[in-house]
Amino acid sequence: MLHFRDENPRQERTFVFVNSLGTDLRIWDDVVAYFGADFRTLRYDLRGHGLSDAPPAPYSIEDHVADLAALLDAHQIKNAVVIGLSVGGMVAQALASQRVDLVRMLVLCDTAHKVGTAEMWNARIDAVRKDGLASIADAVLERWFSSAFRQTRPADLAGYRNMLTRAPAEGYVGTCATLRDTDLTAASAQITQPALCLVGEEDTATPSDLVRSLSELMPNAAFETIAGAGHLPCVEQPKPLALRIESFVRRNWSA
Repeated sequence: MLHFRDENPRQERTFVFVNSLGTDLRIWDDVVAYFGADFRTLRYDLRGHGLSDAPPAPYSIEDHVADLAALLDAHQIKNAVVIGLSVGGMVAQALASQRVDLVRMLVLCDTAHKVGTAEMWNARIDAVRKDGLASIADAVLERWFSSAFRQTRPADLAGYRNMLTRAPAEGYVGTCATLRDTDLTAASAQITQPALCLVGEEDTATPSDLVRSLSELMPNAAFETIAGAGHLPCVEQPKPLALRIESFVRRNWSA
């Protein structure tokens, strides 16, 4: 079972939002609020995250793509703008390459065709299996948010720590395996839909050079940075992110 929110379902143009590792659909709250009733917005929690089911690990990219494709098919959604963050961006890329009918455009936030190494992800999995999500929380939050956010928004930071540490450990390590095992280099080079690759300037999880390399790999992609943000610009800089999405979509929808 996938937990989702489908808002403004009568609107023809649809935005689909895919969350990152250790988060849930709430990270998109302020971005969705910016668009109001102008677009249909479908958000969901990745398997093993938020209020979605957490089946036994590991999960493959094919598992995540099948989940999203089934959700879109069930809601009769085609030609969507799919907006994915980090592993959510990898799910979006894989969906676009496998189900062209479902994806009209891509907005790929703080993501890449391949992220990290097998050794890195195996170490993360081992740490969570041994000592729980709380043991890695400080390091993760440093990557998620800029130094200014961490220093000036302690209540928000505490809330996102809770989001991370209360996530199902099985879902977290299952999706770490997705990141460990996924290399979309060949598939993403064949994606022809318009794509916008965005990255927070202070992102150390998927740095700007890595995200830029994704944009250069894809034949119809643009690249932009977002100032004052780490790995989660949808939280730190929702309006600048929303403005970039809106401009990109309006520019390409009639093209």
